[in-house]
Amino acid sequence: MHSWKPSTLCRRAVAGAALITLFSAPAFIARAQSAYAVKDHWKIGGEGGWDYLTIDPQTHLLYVTHSDKVEVIDTRSGKVIEPISGFKGTHGVAFDGAGKYGYISDGKANAVVVFDRHSRQIVASIPAGTNPDGILFEPVTGTIWAFNGRSKNATVIDASQNKVVGTVDLPGRPEFPVADGKGTIFVNIEDKNEVVRLDAKSKKVTATWSLSPAESPSGLAIDTAHRRLFSVCDGKRMVVLNADTGKIVATPEIGDGPDAAAFDPKKSLAFSSNGSDGTLTIVQKKSPDSFAVVQTVPTQKGARTMALDPTTGRIYLASAEFGARPDPTPQNPHPRPAIVPGSFVVLVVDSK
Repeated sequence: MHSWKPSTLCRRAVAGAALITLFSAPAFIARAQSAYAVKDHWKIGGEGGWDYLTIDPQTHLLYVTHSDKVEVIDTRSGKVIEPISGFKGTHGVAFDGAGKYGYISDGKANAVVVFDRHSRQIVASIPAGTNPDGILFEPVTGTIWAFNGRSKNATVIDASQNKVVGTVDLPGRPEFPVADGKGTIFVNIEDKNEVVRLDAKSKKVTATWSLSPAESPSGLAIDTAHRRLFSVCDGKRMVVLNADTGKIVATPEIGDGPDAAAFDPKKSLAFSSNGSDGTLTIVQKKSPDSFAVVQTVPTQKGARTMALDPTTGRIYLASAEFGARPDPTPQNPHPRPAIVPGSFVVLVVDSK
């Protein structure tokens, strides 16, 4: 995922004002009882860009990578706990299966940093590839996979020893990864418009599937029960694939500038957070191969990353306010607006 900061704002630049419509289908109302909406804003403050949000359901804590630190927030109160600090540029957070360690991809340091989940103290730093970004825990092999954006590979770490046990080459620049819980990992390949399937045991690529004509995939989610992948792409498109064959089964329209996806198996809903127009698109699964947009929730410009709490069904998004866009120059024909210091916020979206 792309960390949103002035020097590296992703191509999903903040667009002009958009007309946002909020609607919900009867089938959605029957299933979810009420429409989703932003219920709260948790002001975090600070400076710099942000990237992944990750829920630790065991402790009711939300981890938000924020520039050179990771914000830790109690989801029951919305209160910020002391952050985990001392990084060069954070991207993602993953947790082991034993409830002991957490893992943070520090992109600028080319490292995966290990912390104790109880004390939140750093206990180790493990060298990775160049610019580790997306990161996950694979439960069958007990391994942490850090996907390195610039070296176009994945670093595999044994979570029981916190030791690198392999490196897997990829066909392009990896983005968001997901695991199916049965030993298979999927990851978007942003610059090739593909999804790659990996076998965690053999540490090998077992399939490469095209997303064309969709382009620049970022967020990825999975319905493990019905074997469907949800890849959100530029051009306002969510591509739904069969996770066993790679066949594209649906392409519902989403908002502009997506960067994260999520799936709620309890409600059969897929989500896309869209930063450029400040919306959350909600897609309902009507059958394994039938999907329809049932609601578009206004959020906030720049709210392109999110996390779904599997326990409560709440969705958390991060954003900030932006200053005026500088005038173009020959050296910088497409200047990006600066983030207003102190304006960083977490939005809470719920249907209750």
